[in-house]
Amino acid sequence: MQRYSFDTVDYQILQELKADARKSAAEIARKLGLNERTVRNRIDRIVEAGAARLTCIVDPAYFGYVITADIFLEVDYEQEQAVINALLAIPAVSYLAFGQGTQDLSIEVRFKNNEQLREFLRSVLPAIPGVHVKGYALVPRILRNIDEWMPPAEEFIEE
Repeated sequence: MQRYSFDTVDYQILQELKADARKSAAEIARKLGLNERTVRNRIDRIVEAGAARLTCIVDPAYFGYVITADIFLEVDYEQEQAVINALLAIPAVSYLAFGQGTQDLSIEVRFKNNEQLREFLRSVLPAIPGVHVKGYALVPRILRNIDEWMPPAEEFIEE
């Protein structure tokens, strides 16, 4: 992956898009005192580089998904890809990543109530061949999510 250098103008544009991804290049240009074509070209470059993607973030709580848990799994190496595929097919899984160990996976799940979580832990996960639940933690409140993360401004200062 080729890394591009981004400057403080890119940072300002990203801040505007982070606040409202539907904001037009014209609105951003007016607010920042820039040329609209410049803003549009920079947005295109940022997206094409893979540094950001403009997307819709759905709030699980709005749809009643108020139970969140982080679950730590140990997976048989021979069945790893099958387990990953099975987990990716489960709508309740909102996050899936390799863990610290060579056989570890970490998932985040969302449910409408505790009974759904209990059923998932007791029946759904054990039914997937090669999966062992190492532990889990209820997440009472997420304080910062990935859609809120931003590199520090210093990352955008030109040298």
